[in-house]
Amino acid sequence: MALSREEREQFLAAPHIGALSVVERPDRAPLTVPIWYQYEPGGELWVLTAPDARKTRAMEAAGRFSMMAQRTSPTIRYVSVEGPLTRKAPWSAELSREMAERYLPPDKVEAYLEYERTQLGEHIAVYMRPEHWLSTDLGPG
Repeated sequence: MALSREEREQFLAAPHIGALSVVERPDRAPLTVPIWYQYEPGGELWVLTAPDARKTRAMEAAGRFSMMAQRTSPTIRYVSVEGPLTRKAPWSAELSREMAERYLPPDKVEAYLEYERTQLGEHIAVYMRPEHWLSTDLGPG
């Protein structure tokens, strides 16, 4: 059963690991990678990524990308969005904290932020405006 607009936006707003897909080369299937993402209903979806990462270069070249989030319990449910890359923004400590607090238990956030700062290098935020949605819940109706 397809989800209502409110259901799909609320589902995407929950902290699922996303599967980001973007066309990298015309002779290959899309590049697809797991990634943390942030989304608030009605807003833009954004990810943090290295400015020179394959996925970043591919998103810039294609001008758009897609993201899929799913769960398997209590029912199989997914939401997939696709849309244009609307902007890029420089990394900030606030963006990193927001993302870490979305995905990690409170007692793990500071250690992760230190790891990110000292080991992962420069990042940027890449934003997408969801234009096309696919969603379903395969549970009992």
